[in-house]
Amino acid sequence: MNALFADEAFDRRPRVIAPGAVWLPGFLDETAQTWLLRQFEVWRSGPVPAHSTIIAGHPMSVKTIGLGWHWRPGRYEREASDVNREHVLPFPSWMTRLGQKAIASAAEVLTQDEPAADPAAWGFNAADYSPDVALVNFYDENAKMGMHQDKDESDPAPVVSLSLGDTCLFRFGNTTNRNRPYEDIRLASGDAFVFGGPARFAYHGVRGIVADTAPAYARLAHLGGGRINITMRTTGQ
Repeated sequence: MNALFADEAFDRRPRVIAPGAVWLPGFLDETAQTWLLRQFEVWRSGPVPAHSTIIAGHPMSVKTIGLGWHWRPGRYEREASDVNREHVLPFPSWMTRLGQKAIASAAEVLTQDEPAADPAAWGFNAADYSPDVALVNFYDENAKMGMHQDKDESDPAPVVSLSLGDTCLFRFGNTTNRNRPYEDIRLASGDAFVFGGPARFAYHGVRGIVADTAPAYARLAHLGGGRINITMRTTGQ
């Protein structure tokens, strides 16, 4: 790839994107990424296959696997009633610890970059962070996700997002509408993105996937390339 367009050519320092939203480039090292990719293969063979959720009569371009809960627009269920009526895999305890680590790192960046911020009041307290669902989304090179809010959870704890595989063009906006102000970010393999507090219900989406940008150890060659995104949330159920 031309160096001018490689991820390293862009500003990749951990930083606050908006009050309550923190980008953590390189959060996962090579060992962690390859281990998570092995877990993805286990999840793919689970009782509920990766599937395209139907929204307003149309299938999403991403394919989703739920851990802990099965998500349908507006609700969480233990059984995938719109797929095959099987129970989803449990939410793994190690993922809680990984989420807590991301929360702690995000709180540190918030404290450094936004001295007036109160991370604890926004739910950025690693000891108390206890997600119970992960939505694992696979994006092929043509997949996108429109601007939306994550608002089907009754608990406003922060969302922790992890990226694996090819880089995506991620747009993070405001809590009022799908338009400006927003910022476009290149989320690369190993990056984490955490949003909570005043940013918890911000509109966000994926504009596209940048093909062939994954490091060699994170290429999803058997899937034809693409990106895996793991988002942890707390349903409140």
